[in-house]
Amino acid sequence: MYSIIVVPPPTTEDTGRPAQIRLAPGERITFGRSAGNDVEIPHEGVSRRAGEIRAQGAYWILSNLCAHQTYVVENPEGAGEHVKVGPGRLEAPVPFEFSRIVLPAAGDLLAIQVWAPRHDYLRGGGGLDGETTAPAFSLDRGKRYFAVLAALCEPRLRGAPHAPLPTVDQVVERLAPVWPAASRASVQWNIDYLAVKLRLKPGPEAADSGPRLNGKKESLVSLALRFDLVREDDLALLREPAR
Repeated sequence: MYSIIVVPPPTTEDTGRPAQIRLAPGERITFGRSAGNDVEIPHEGVSRRAGEIRAQGAYWILSNLCAHQTYVVENPEGAGEHVKVGPGRLEAPVPFEFSRIVLPAAGDLLAIQVWAPRHDYLRGGGGLDGETTAPAFSLDRGKRYFAVLAALCEPRLRGAPHAPLPTVDQVVERLAPVWPAASRASVQWNIDYLAVKLRLKPGPEAADSGPRLNGKKESLVSLALRFDLVREDDLALLREPAR
């Protein structure tokens, strides 16, 4: 049974949809500039034998056979999540369901897409008896602070992982349809509240408030996206009234 799908970068000869290569567990393909590879990439900036992809059950392994260039494997759905595979690194496991290998090539960035659609997840209960585990981050998706957090994360969740974060005024404007009374002061209060709630800074009751948190919005968005506290599905909340 095939578990990994590889979509090579398009070439000038390609017409229509790009070809797909399907790999069963244990199967592998090589890619590079040389015609002897399974995937030939005719670009002068790509090594003759650049790398190898091997299917490994529900995930895949990347070997960087280039002696001088780091490859980056991006998660297009992860708002900037990526794995770096250094020169000569063999059998680096890639956990993403959807991936994009980015090959720097003499001023160009070439992409090989790799899909691992067989990812399985634990379903149902069956846990041990006793008290339930406390949540790592207690967030109520129906509250206004979560709408503020979603608005801050929106540009990067929309597929631009390096997009600048919205200003407070832009957040106010974005929330206007669902929170007409939003203002700079109320949005800023919620940002400060989130910083305390997510333990990025001490609460106001602390005797020593500690140093000022620089890059507060960046820290909030980074934490939220790293731990999937806000997902793309949550952006629907920006079209619904916040409480």
